[in-house]
Amino acid sequence: MIATLTFKFGRIPGAPQTSLTVGAVTVFVGPNNSGKSKVLREIEQYCRSGQKDATAVILEHMTFTGLTAPAAAATVDSMKQGPSPGEALQVGMQYIGSRMGRLQVNLQGLLQVIEDPNANPGAFCQWFLNLNTLRLDGQGRMALVGSQTAGDLQQPSHLSLQILFLNNAKRYEVRRIVFEAFDRYFVVDPTHLGQFRIRLSDSPPASDMQERGIHADAVEFQGKAQLIDQASDGVKAFTGIITELMAGDPRILLIDEPEAFLHPSLASKLGIEVSRAAVGADKRVFVSTHSPTFVMGCVHSGAPVNIVRLTYRAGNATARLLPSTEILELMRNPLLRSTGVLSGLFYEFVVVTESDADRAFYEEINERLLRLKPSWGISNCLFLNAQNKQTVPTLIRPLRQLGIPAAGIVDIDVLKEGGTAWAKLLSASNVPALATNSLATLRASVLQAMIKTGKDMKRDGGVAILEGQEQEAAVHLLAQLAEYGIFVVPGGELESWLKKLASPGHGPAWLIDIFQKMGEDPTSPAYAKPSEADVWMFLSKVNKWLTNPDRFGIPA
Repeated sequence: MIATLTFKFGRIPGAPQTSLTVGAVTVFVGPNNSGKSKVLREIEQYCRSGQKDATAVILEHMTFTGLTAPAAAATVDSMKQGPSPGEALQVGMQYIGSRMGRLQVNLQGLLQVIEDPNANPGAFCQWFLNLNTLRLDGQGRMALVGSQTAGDLQQPSHLSLQILFLNNAKRYEVRRIVFEAFDRYFVVDPTHLGQFRIRLSDSPPASDMQERGIHADAVEFQGKAQLIDQASDGVKAFTGIITELMAGDPRILLIDEPEAFLHPSLASKLGIEVSRAAVGADKRVFVSTHSPTFVMGCVHSGAPVNIVRLTYRAGNATARLLPSTEILELMRNPLLRSTGVLSGLFYEFVVVTESDADRAFYEEINERLLRLKPSWGISNCLFLNAQNKQTVPTLIRPLRQLGIPAAGIVDIDVLKEGGTAWAKLLSASNVPALATNSLATLRASVLQAMIKTGKDMKRDGGVAILEGQEQEAAVHLLAQLAEYGIFVVPGGELESWLKKLASPGHGPAWLIDIFQKMGEDPTSPAYAKPSEADVWMFLSKVNKWLTNPDRFGIPA
């Protein structure tokens, strides 16, 4: 089996190569074009040849664990096949095979490489792992539920439906999982003589004989059940993966986007069952996914799961093993769960705002920047909203701990937040401890200066209510916070932007009015377009911090 994976790069650019100890399930997450599907193909190629491909860009090296001599002998016995008509079998040689193929190998040599695979990884992979590795894409998953030959049941079974037909315990387990997912009963139909088919029944078989027989009662029962060919793509994909995990012979299973065609609740269910089945069947499952609910299911399963986040931008690639404790925090905290923070795993960047109105406004500004001034816009970015400025750090901290660049946008009255609230903001932003005292002193001084003006810092202009050196100090404070990805609205609050449109109101009412005045038709002269100032320039600074590989505020 696979023992370790080593990637060509580390958790941040320039860091040592990331290595991980492989468990039952390894899940690859990350933005689009980060290499999630590519790494599955590279693992597959390594498993078939015993060395990395010359074109590999993600995987550097793999090691393997051997079996004890009795376990190796039992494993080889399960793969033994007799010669076909016309085939010659040389002395000391043995035909072995699986659904992936068959070959003639030296029996003693095969046992040796299974016991000590790292001594000769090429032979181990080409003679053994090649026959025990299966990669499933969308079409591959659909093919798993097609009819399979019944074959000679007196011989060792290699096909999943053969095994399920003969093994009651495994068939019952597949039936349980499918019923919990779709409220229908999985059955294996032998009535098309020489073929096994999957059907979905509204009622369970009264007995094993009613399911497995070809007498009148069995034929009638099977005839009332629906052939899985007539089910939806989601049902077929889900059932195909489960049957392969429970009964298929591959020891290494690579699944690309298993959540395809599935409702989020089913993706979560699949994550749970894939993880548990991988442990129970002693398989190694590698998954690439875009689904936060599938990831949640894997972690909820209780099985040991590795989650690796891949990124690639401007020639810089990273591979970061995500601590399960951090993932669990994202899932257990009601605020984090309700705001969809886990979706940040699949984006390059995240921007966190105080409220939903803030989120909607900045997201629209970013969309217009990407369309009309793309060098300022933030591509592949998820915008999330907290409940208020006090909870912005609650969202930012775990994202940054996972290596996800997450910027916060807050109103200027954040300067009123002294003590624990201010410390929480700086801590979440990974501001060095040596700098926190000076920032706290500067914050208190700027706040006092603003209070002395007798004006409302949010409604009356933000830093503009100050003059001279006091205003210079306030601008300096905001710039220092921006270096760590905390962006304070210099005009005071959300409603200070686009004053030329003179939108009245506050919060949702202001948002509705400003959106109407910004226009919907890009060809209209009234359509609000990016300029070299105002909110456009502000968001470009957020983009500059997010895309800077040497940014401050992300833990190494």
